[in-house]
Amino acid sequence: MVDPSLVRLLPGVREGCHRLRAAGFTLVVVSNQGSVARGIATPHMVERVNDAVRGALGMPDLPFYYCPFHPKGLVPFFTGEHPWRKPQAGMIHAAASELALDLARSWLIGDASRDVEAGIEAGLAAARCLRTGPDHLSFDAACERILYDSTA
Repeated sequence: MVDPSLVRLLPGVREGCHRLRAAGFTLVVVSNQGSVARGIATPHMVERVNDAVRGALGMPDLPFYYCPFHPKGLVPFFTGEHPWRKPQAGMIHAAASELALDLARSWLIGDASRDVEAGIEAGLAAARCLRTGPDHLSFDAACERILYDSTA
């Protein structure tokens, strides 16, 4: 079940996001939410979880873009591929257009290969698409790299 009361940030995420924002970066979340297509969640439930993440981060204005579609969905309206579904770049392009982001100067932090693939598909340099998780960078290390490279 999709439950906003279960939202917990990984260590260093809140601090890292605040450091990036203080350095002048615009933060955006792009997320596949196939649970909607699978009938596990509704868009309203996803929005409630997104609001809980905003609250945990202390960033009530943080923009979220999410894709509720999945090719193996059970909810007919949301069943199928969609240009916003990562590894496609639709959400990133939408955010860039709506928020006037320069993708050539942008960074992406994600915890799956499809996140990195979406960033590269959107036109970000591969070196600016950072993967976190086991056998990859910690979120804190990803933030450090971005902050270091932006001042070098």
